[in-house]
Amino acid sequence: MAGKNYQMDMCRGPLFRQMVLFSLPLMASSILQLTFNAVDMIVVGQFGPHTSLAAVGGCGILLGFMVNAFSAIAVGSNVLISRYFGAKDTKDVHACVHTSIAFSLYAGITLAVLGQFIAVPLLRLTGIPEEVIPEALTYLRIIYFCIPALLLYNFGCAILRSIGDTRRPLYFLLIAGTVNIILNLFFVLCLKMYASGVALATLISHCLAAALIIRVLTGTKDCYGLNLKKLRIDWKQCKEILKIGIPAAVQSSAFSISNMTIQSSINSFGAYAMAGSTATGTFEGIVYTGSGTFHQASLSFVAQNYGGKKYDRIKKIFFMSVILGGVSTFVCGNTMLLFGKELLHLFTQDAKVIDWGYQRMLLMFSTYFLCGIMDAASGCLRGLGYSTTSSVICVVGVCGIRLFWVLAIFPLHRTFTWLLMCYPITWLMAALLSGLLLWWIWKNKITPMRKHYSSVHPA
Repeated sequence: MAGKNYQMDMCRGPLFRQMVLFSLPLMASSILQLTFNAVDMIVVGQFGPHTSLAAVGGCGILLGFMVNAFSAIAVGSNVLISRYFGAKDTKDVHACVHTSIAFSLYAGITLAVLGQFIAVPLLRLTGIPEEVIPEALTYLRIIYFCIPALLLYNFGCAILRSIGDTRRPLYFLLIAGTVNIILNLFFVLCLKMYASGVALATLISHCLAAALIIRVLTGTKDCYGLNLKKLRIDWKQCKEILKIGIPAAVQSSAFSISNMTIQSSINSFGAYAMAGSTATGTFEGIVYTGSGTFHQASLSFVAQNYGGKKYDRIKKIFFMSVILGGVSTFVCGNTMLLFGKELLHLFTQDAKVIDWGYQRMLLMFSTYFLCGIMDAASGCLRGLGYSTTSSVICVVGVCGIRLFWVLAIFPLHRTFTWLLMCYPITWLMAALLSGLLLWWIWKNKITPMRKHYSSVHPA
């Protein structure tokens, strides 16, 4: 595969077309990932005992919390390589690529080994029933061995996104996901390996996806090519990656904690509310793909143009990404809402569960466009290097207020809708704060650089 065919020069050309072409494969990848994750649950749920389904479902948050935090650090690689690529700084692109892959490999191995020791205490901490623990422990220990491959894949995808390539990660995910489904059926149906079979299928498919990414990086002669003999950490580059990536990781962890707190309040409404909320949450993941996609798009486009000193184009990216992020989530959310009860029937025929689920849909899907705007603005900030500031806005303005809402406001008005109101309120606040900060950065930071660059390099 010729790498040039997949690259995108984000500093030139029609912006709207480029952002859409960049974003569509990202959206498809996110939806595919959700689909493959759902298949894991469906296969073990349909063909295995209830303890196997409980083991797989109960371990999800234990893996996600750790992996999401470290995967968020890949944002730092994305921003830096985009910036160097836009500036045509091949030396720093080369150094950052090798540092990113080395870091993901060392971090992945460390987490995989650590996971074997903390698996039992984590399961006890979550209160998983005794009858589920043996199968959950086997599942979790196998899954922790996936972490090196998972981080290699995520950091490799970040490198490819930096040069505008979102298509090949989609192809690799499609291949690995298909293999995962086939192996799920083989292990569960033929070998009667339930939770452990699903875990092994996941391990093999993740290793395949990571191998495909590494093959692409080692097979190219372009500046982002990987030479395994030169694989090492450049500590200057690593420091810059962590400077951007750690705030993103802290934000990811804070979101997980605040959402777990909200979930505990949802649980107080009883089993029907829990079931309805869970069913709606599946569709929320699909709506969120628009939000997450244009976060990635704005981050990559802003960083590449910032490196290329295309300051006028950065302003257009601000507006374009916010509009596309908001419109995509608005259309997707309200389309889902239009067929809300029919979609919920895919999960259950219980009228009470559907009623609770539709209550959540009404509030969340009608306001999800605010999340799209917030994430696009946050991506612009990170692309400019303001990762810490963006995380502070989200951690304090979103997670902090949600916790305050659950602990202080919700007890005064104990209704399901009132509890969920914390989502659109915090999305709106974070979007406004991010927008104001972008305006200040444009006026006080970028405009002076733009004037100076124009005077030194007149058209």
